[in-house]
Amino acid sequence: MSETVIPRIIPKEGWHVIHLFYNIDHSQWSLLAEDEKRAAKTRLTELVQEIRAEPDTHLLTFVISSPKADIGFMLLTPDLRQATIYEKQLTLSLGPDILTPVYSYLSQTERSEYTTTPEQFAAETLKGEKGLTEGTPEFDTALQEFNTRMDHYLQHRLYPVLPDWPVICFYPMSKRRSGSDNWYSLSYEARRSLMAGHARVGRTYSGRILQLITGSTGLDEFEWGVTLLARDTLDIKSIVYEMRFDEVSARYADFGDFYIGMQLPIGEMFRIVCL
Repeated sequence: MSETVIPRIIPKEGWHVIHLFYNIDHSQWSLLAEDEKRAAKTRLTELVQEIRAEPDTHLLTFVISSPKADIGFMLLTPDLRQATIYEKQLTLSLGPDILTPVYSYLSQTERSEYTTTPEQFAAETLKGEKGLTEGTPEFDTALQEFNTRMDHYLQHRLYPVLPDWPVICFYPMSKRRSGSDNWYSLSYEARRSLMAGHARVGRTYSGRILQLITGSTGLDEFEWGVTLLARDTLDIKSIVYEMRFDEVSARYADFGDFYIGMQLPIGEMFRIVCL
């Protein structure tokens, strides 16, 4: 009888993203002999290296800076089948009773529906704000520069390469659907205008915060996952605080728990969590 082959599940664009958070059962860990502990740490180290060697696949490893969890992983890879295999392997990597999942989140990288199109940029910015005439060298140059910027932005949204900045923050969020604060009852133009203001706040943190928003409607309990990377926790605190005053957040956003940690090499992670 032939073995069933599970088909690859790759979205038409973008990657699957899984955030994984675990507690370590130190009582079970203490029962292992020293050679068993060394073998377990070697097994997880080699697994991390194996995952990172896969094409179009990234794995971030971090320690959580609160009792919500001990360690975490952020996995980005195209194939949901392979992502699922890696998740099971990571969960069992230190032994069957050592890592206990405390929270996980599945999402996908995605383009934003509110991204300015070339037509909108030409009409609203080049013609409306700058008074440029279509077909002139100034108009054509500005439009080409815009298209180049947007190609880079879309590439980052769909196929990101995340830096090894030490501070990592993850939280899920949804848009509210309550009475007069129903995001989905607003017109597209109203939502686009509100999101443009929200984006302007985010751009003031360029170079200090790298933000990746991944979509999870139909995949998990919230609608988006937000991952923030920074070098300073003050920048994380400041951007979240400032955006809370923006109408998009103040009226229309509901947030889940925040997980804050430090992105570390696997060996340093072992040392901090006392393995």
